[in-house]
Amino acid sequence: MTAPATAPAHPSGSPLPSPSPFDVSTERGLLVVLPHPDDESFSSGGTMARCADAGVRVTYLCGTYGDMGRRMGRPAFANRESLRDVRERELLEACAVLGAEARMMGLRDKCVEFEDPHAVAARVRAAIRELDPSTVITFYPGFAVHADHDALGLIAQLAVRGLPAGRRPRLLAVAVGDADANRAVLGEPDVLSDIIDVLERKIAALRAHRSQTEAMFLKWEEEGEDELAQAFRDRLLGGERFYLLDPDRVTAYERNRP
Repeated sequence: MTAPATAPAHPSGSPLPSPSPFDVSTERGLLVVLPHPDDESFSSGGTMARCADAGVRVTYLCGTYGDMGRRMGRPAFANRESLRDVRERELLEACAVLGAEARMMGLRDKCVEFEDPHAVAARVRAAIRELDPSTVITFYPGFAVHADHDALGLIAQLAVRGLPAGRRPRLLAVAVGDADANRAVLGEPDVLSDIIDVLERKIAALRAHRSQTEAMFLKWEEEGEDELAQAFRDRLLGGERFYLLDPDRVTAYERNRP
């Protein structure tokens, strides 16, 4: 693909800032803190694989078992009673593909927003102290579409906030949903991870989450890619984008919590 001759511009006419590349050579450890099995593969699976390939320790701290999810496979092979075990097995398979260790926090699915965020943050902080990652990836609080996503994003932010300034890992946040709407508020993402060399690994990890992704892949194969599917594939090819999240910054999501 040929690069454009000139950078795109803000409405003001000034060029948009280019995101900094995610440089795996500077990483000593990566900790991903998200609420559900499959969140890791969708949001940052390529970055996890890149780090693992470079010899960087990669750990996924998964908030819940995802057992309140609605998808049971196509055709259905799970039910409400079996889904927890199914999704845990799928996560272990996906993490094996990505070269990551999976750890389960055991929070209630679809109830993370009702947890004491400071108490759960203390658990995440303990993992940070143990693993000493240079980077933590989570969801951007208030820009993550799902209540569990927003809540665990705040929890990860609080976990890093509670560390001494000199011991804090870099905190990267994934914004979900309409990218243009997110940019209108947050600006251009700060970090871009080029995952083209591990793209097939990311797709294999997504396929490992069979109960959740099988219908998506079958739809593409049977009906062809619609506009949303094409947009998703374009995002895959375009790399994984992250915002630098200041641990001390009180977001609108945190400020407006009851």
